[in-house]
Amino acid sequence: MTGDTDRDRLLATVTLGKNVTDVLRRWRPPDDVQRELALDFMRHMRDHTLDGLWRECAAGHITASTLVLDPTRTRVLLTLHSKIKSWLQLGGHLEQVDRTLAAAALREATEESGIRGLRLLGDGPVQLDRHAVRCHPQGSWHLDVQYAAVAPAGARHVVSDESDDLAWFPVDALPEPTDDALRRLVARAVAS
Repeated sequence: MTGDTDRDRLLATVTLGKNVTDVLRRWRPPDDVQRELALDFMRHMRDHTLDGLWRECAAGHITASTLVLDPTRTRVLLTLHSKIKSWLQLGGHLEQVDRTLAAAALREATEESGIRGLRLLGDGPVQLDRHAVRCHPQGSWHLDVQYAAVAPAGARHVVSDESDDLAWFPVDALPEPTDDALRRLVARAVAS
């Protein structure tokens, strides 16, 4: 049984790892800071070929998130993260079932919002963000590839176990506490 599990993990690593690298190479960063982050993420993938996608990599790991907008793009769905205690976009760790970053971003957003039929905007990420996390006792980094999606008209959300709350907010009146990375993500998503 372990042999099959190891083979499945290796196949997922190769398949998703290739997709991550392809997405980062094709992506057109909006500025020099984002361009440098993309290069850093690619170096991470080169240096951590076998574990850089997965939570177990203490040096950091790729994650995928999605900013969910309503059909008018005037409101955004945010989660009050139960561990971080801040309002954020939906997202999280990659899983072996994910074959692409986009699929991982949609899976996370669907799981955390309960909304079916989310549609990704554009042909790639909106931005990248590297932030410190406590996935390991000594600390670690999320190398987050951030997408934007539109919810279907009349979509109803459901608060997941990972969230203290989930709510819609006007894009120009984000709740506190939040951070500048989310503010930049909202501005870029609305403009896309």
